[in-house]
Amino acid sequence: MIRAFALQTTRLTDEARRRHDLYPVASAALGRTMTVSLVLGAMIKSGSVTVQVQGDGSLKGVLTSADSEGNVRGYVGNPYVDLPLNAKGKLPVGEAVGEGMLHVIRDMGLKEPYRGSVPLSSGEIGDDFAYYFTASEQTPSIVGVGVLVNPDRSIQVAGGYVIQLLPGASDEIITQLEQRTPLLPPVTTLLCKGKSPEEILHHLLADFNVEIKTKMPVHFACLCTKERLEQSLIAIGEEELQTLITEDEQAELVCHFCEEHYFFSKVELEELLHTLKE
Repeated sequence: MIRAFALQTTRLTDEARRRHDLYPVASAALGRTMTVSLVLGAMIKSGSVTVQVQGDGSLKGVLTSADSEGNVRGYVGNPYVDLPLNAKGKLPVGEAVGEGMLHVIRDMGLKEPYRGSVPLSSGEIGDDFAYYFTASEQTPSIVGVGVLVNPDRSIQVAGGYVIQLLPGASDEIITQLEQRTPLLPPVTTLLCKGKSPEEILHHLLADFNVEIKTKMPVHFACLCTKERLEQSLIAIGEEELQTLITEDEQAELVCHFCEEHYFFSKVELEELLHTLKE
């Protein structure tokens, strides 16, 4: 009657922080979004899930992509958001995100990807996904995500959980879960105590008979390759490619998702131009 997911995403969030040179608020927003994106990826048998957090705040949005095998990547529009702690002494993610929309696109290899969208309820990411699951997928859910950032901007802990009521859940189960929800501690508190994802689930659902069904490693992993970016250069057309060869004699492309740099020499550009003309 209940399914739940728990994740420890400290390493992959720190990998994203390092690659994008993120300030703390940006790290928190991206880390939270990647964590829930991994849950969305785990919910499908194959394919990928893209999440867009489009807000009018100084963060300028978040974009992540996760697959069914525990791989995730992502970036924010403005990695250098620098805001003071809020009145509760926490990173003001909601203020940085602002008002806007949350979009979830599931591509499972069908003719058309499934797309669900809801207004952002708070910009704090966890609340927004809880609203998304309930409003767009008709699955009442509790979502807890968190990222703690060290003074040197490295990630101390990151992770999250998603608890969902499945169709047919009894009134008794619903009441039990509703009574327990206000007592659930922040996920970062549990992670700082060294709790594993399995232990987090047992702690959160202490009144229920928890059975661990599946375990999966999670990673920050990008799909970009030099060959993929060659296609991007070909797509700009003969005229633009010729201009690059004549004026710059080289090209440098940067992947938004992982900040990897790819260099193309004049000879390589000429070969691409030759391919385009064939």
